[in-house]
Amino acid sequence: MFKKERTLTQRLDRGPLRTMFVITSMPIGGAETLLVNLLKRLDRGLILPELCCLKEMGPLGEVAANEVVVHSGVIRTKYDHRILRRMRKLIDEQRIDAIVTVGAGDKMFWGRLAAWMEGVPVILSALHSTGWPDGVGRLNRMLTPITDGFIAVASAHRRYMIDRERFPSEKVTLIPNGVDTYRFRSLPDSGLAVKTKLGIPPAAPVCGIVAALRPEKNHTLFLRAAALTAKQRPDAHFIIVGDGPERAKLERLAIEAGVASSTHFVGSRSDVPQVLSSFDVFSLTSHNEANPVSILEALACEIPVVSTDVGSVAESVADGSTGYLVKPGDANALANHWIKLFADPGLVRTFGSAGRATVEANWSLDTMVKGYERLICDTYDHKCPSAHSATAISMHETSRTVKN
Repeated sequence: MFKKERTLTQRLDRGPLRTMFVITSMPIGGAETLLVNLLKRLDRGLILPELCCLKEMGPLGEVAANEVVVHSGVIRTKYDHRILRRMRKLIDEQRIDAIVTVGAGDKMFWGRLAAWMEGVPVILSALHSTGWPDGVGRLNRMLTPITDGFIAVASAHRRYMIDRERFPSEKVTLIPNGVDTYRFRSLPDSGLAVKTKLGIPPAAPVCGIVAALRPEKNHTLFLRAAALTAKQRPDAHFIIVGDGPERAKLERLAIEAGVASSTHFVGSRSDVPQVLSSFDVFSLTSHNEANPVSILEALACEIPVVSTDVGSVAESVADGSTGYLVKPGDANALANHWIKLFADPGLVRTFGSAGRATVEANWSLDTMVKGYERLICDTYDHKCPSAHSATAISMHETSRTVKN
């Protein structure tokens, strides 16, 4: 297969690396929100980012377009054999130095293959979940030799990528997800306003979930636990933030479970910190996860988390300290923990403070951004090794610190 060859120039002599992030589209979701924050924060002295949505831009693609160049409509149909030619042409025209695919599937395959054929020196893949929908198939695994690195979002997720997806350990880098802890913080007055607008009494206990309405998020379990909770706490309300293909089914289930009047489907929201501040408890009921950003956002807003113990969730939720972990599918355990927290505001405050401290110490947005900057730059530098180049990023960071 024909592959272009490039002559690489040291970064101190050539300027920032033109880096394209490749994703299917940008609906409102955890991985997409992380990507928007990353694109905003990347140091333009090191990285010049742009975004390629293989399909439509989506609402967060429109948000990203305020910060970076966004390309869309590269793939026309599921079996569009011309996508490779279009991707190669786009990479060539934009003079791309680094490709980062986000998620598994088509973007991971076509993004990496086109980048390799165009001689792009840095080829990376970031994954954000374990199993479906981010399972890595045979074709994607075949491109492992041309991939410089794979990005895991938590320690357990890194082990999963090595043990289950069979990526070489030396190619898997841990870059933890990060949250903007200034935006995501406790906003009691805003939370009260959200409750008032939804018709929820100020003193009513609230449990909520923030997740796309897709099968893997298992909102059915959330509603089962809500029905059990309502039997003991008929004053409780439940808020479901997000949208997706499961919405009509879940609204019917809420009616069948007898909690329709106390369950609020609020759709996708741009004011997530304010909505989170109306919760007494945050719950995630997924079948599988890696390091869900929604949990980190809830913890940053000082909301205790009750979650199924899947993926790397145990790395962010300390059982008995910042929330509780339950076995997947256990509606009774979920309901029991919700009821316990509803009855103990002091425990809610204690867990909330500990959760906020955990995020500030381990899951900051700045740490995530610097991880991407270093991985992209170090990978490029390794392709043209030189003492002159190896110190480029540290010199840039020193200069940035002095200026600030």
